[in-house]
Amino acid sequence: MAVAERLARVTEQCLSALMVAALVTMIVLVFVNVVLRYGFNSGISVSVELSRFLFVWVTFLGAVVALLKQQHLGVTTLMALLPRAVLPWLERLVTLMMLGCALMLMVGAYKQTLLNWDNLSPISGIPVGVFYLAGLITGVLMSIVLLYRVFVPSNLFAEPAGEE
Repeated sequence: MAVAERLARVTEQCLSALMVAALVTMIVLVFVNVVLRYGFNSGISVSVELSRFLFVWVTFLGAVVALLKQQHLGVTTLMALLPRAVLPWLERLVTLMMLGCALMLMVGAYKQTLLNWDNLSPISGIPVGVFYLAGLITGVLMSIVLLYRVFVPSNLFAEPAGEE
């Protein structure tokens, strides 16, 4: 379990570092573009497209980090009313349903990535499939986390409640 926990922490740190780098890049691109447009009547044409790509990636990678830390939305009203003996089974059922959604995301994003890889963005020339590649990678990472939770339902990836 210690190896899985370390792997989860390293993955979370890497994804967080990538998100920070993408956000800083977006901020710099947009700020410089605004200054160039209003101050010098020019601009960086690729900044808008690149910011859009980075925003999509930040959103999807953030969803994986939220899943790793179990910070996604959850409705626990029903769980509070059920007997404690039922809760582990209900948690497995919910995890399986989430796994089904992650697998659908993965398959759909894979198909869209392949379909759009040859379509290039008009300004940057980046394949449009890069948008969908974010969904594919997110689906794969979420599926791994959720499969682990189905077989080892110990909330290994979760932070203890109330601590940050």
